[in-house]
Amino acid sequence: MKKENKSLWIKWLICFGVASLITLGVFFIKNFFTDNVGRNIQVLADGFSVSGLLMTMFAGLLFVSGEGAFIGIGFIMRSVALTFIPMGRKKHELYRDYRERKVKELKKQSDVCVLVTGLVFLFVGIVFNVIWLVCFYNVV
Repeated sequence: MKKENKSLWIKWLICFGVASLITLGVFFIKNFFTDNVGRNIQVLADGFSVSGLLMTMFAGLLFVSGEGAFIGIGFIMRSVALTFIPMGRKKHELYRDYRERKVKELKKQSDVCVLVTGLVFLFVGIVFNVIWLVCFYNVV
């Protein structure tokens, strides 16, 4: 197997593993192992929905940071930190220069695995939610 394919498989497995751990955490917090089928389906819906939402939002955060949205915050934090260092004034640079340097350093990564894994888990959570609403939800 090529090294690129192996690296890609590892990325996908890590994404799936993290989403599965989040789902299992929600299962244990919400007491999944009960005798009530309706309650178990509700916990399944919560577990998959929470992990899907978290992974999808994390993918969005990766995309936004990859486009350079947090460069200004980094510049402010660096300037504040350099203020408290005695020799920090010598390392100070203009925002324009700082932004140019950071834009050159940005790497365009395709973190599609995080987004796809999050959307799949979210879809499974929505399916369990629909099953619960159709079969077990009673308005009295």
